[in-house]
Amino acid sequence: MWPYIPRLLETPVPRYTSFPTAAEFRDDVGEQDFLDSLSSAKGDISLYIHIPYCEKICWYCGCNTGAANKKQRLASYLDALHREIALVAEHVPAEAKVKRISFGGGSPNAIAPVDFVRLFEAIMIAFPLDNPVISTELDPRSFGDDWISVLRSVGVTRASLGVQTFAPHCQEAIGRVQPLCMIERSTNRLRDAGITSLNFDLMYGLPGQSEEDLTNSLRLATLLGADRLAVFGYAHVPHLIPRQRRIDDSNLPSIKTRFAMAETAFKHLVREGYEAVGFDHFALPDDPLSQATRAGTLHRNFQGFTDDPAPVLIGLGASAISSFPDLLIQNEKNSGRYRMQLSQNHIPATLGIRRTRADQQRGDIVEQLLCRGRAKPSLALLEDAWPRLEPFIEAGVCNILDEEVVIAPHGLPYARGIAAAFDPYRQIDKRRFSSAI
Repeated sequence: MWPYIPRLLETPVPRYTSFPTAAEFRDDVGEQDFLDSLSSAKGDISLYIHIPYCEKICWYCGCNTGAANKKQRLASYLDALHREIALVAEHVPAEAKVKRISFGGGSPNAIAPVDFVRLFEAIMIAFPLDNPVISTELDPRSFGDDWISVLRSVGVTRASLGVQTFAPHCQEAIGRVQPLCMIERSTNRLRDAGITSLNFDLMYGLPGQSEEDLTNSLRLATLLGADRLAVFGYAHVPHLIPRQRRIDDSNLPSIKTRFAMAETAFKHLVREGYEAVGFDHFALPDDPLSQATRAGTLHRNFQGFTDDPAPVLIGLGASAISSFPDLLIQNEKNSGRYRMQLSQNHIPATLGIRRTRADQQRGDIVEQLLCRGRAKPSLALLEDAWPRLEPFIEAGVCNILDEEVVIAPHGLPYARGIAAAFDPYRQIDKRRFSSAI
């Protein structure tokens, strides 16, 4: 049983898909900083391509996305994205090799299949590819038969479907109606397209959602054969995401109920043969994500838990974030300004943070805690974190063993809070993050 300790869940904490987090990004870094870091890239690099459009906008969504209801707007965006691909590729060192390509959004299938092919061809021509693993996010509501041959021809082997919930009343409450038959049809199409690792995104803490609703969604996801499952707690922050104001927050589950839902998901999926990956991902034993967990090579980046070991991630598209050992930098978020900068042949990197040596050390500790459940900080880092770490130790959800901070098996729901003890930015920045569970 997971112990429910409300005082350890009171403070919202980041999901730590980077360190420092995007909340620390500033406008004193830009294009030249990006080029300087890129010039020193070597070895494996990964690409992330952002499509900030969806055919329908879900009310819960915190992604940088807009409605794909104007062909000219989509065409203009894709023209700019092609230009960014060409500009960035010119500066990639010859010795670097692209081993991963991920398409995300929004919904990559908000664009036409032929545009997706042209986008991939542009990447293939511009960048030094080395038999990359290719993945994409997909919206089942706009995933037709015409995508099967496209995914197969491009060589996509990993895909993630935005399922969220199978409960019809929960779907209506968050503005994402997609019947079971639609998910089943999309799953079959993806298998026909050659997808060998299929992820379903599911959510708990939705308005009107019961534990029975969640259990039923988990059961259906396993019956449909998902290789991976990401089970996220819904973060209701309408003051930051205006579209969430359409959601009736009077019907949201309590923190205690959310905690029970997270535990229900963990127990159900482990019982069904999935292995826990970090604090909110699950995968079948033969999936690369589970293999990385067992091998101790799991990592965390802007796409969540990953088996991608590349030290450099290049983000392409409006709001996409690039990650280098010494720099985190984000493209212009507004698609209009993004297009304008590229029309002037400028790489649209506008916000970010230079990662100091101390940032890199703390980032390693945070990643180790979240990915492996243990980390060995220096004495100085441990002393600095101690006032924030001590409540978790006193509660027995983590311990110090042989100079290592070790999260107890029953302490998994507190992992983000424990990691936050090593984040000095959280002590001075009171901006709200998502609930700790």
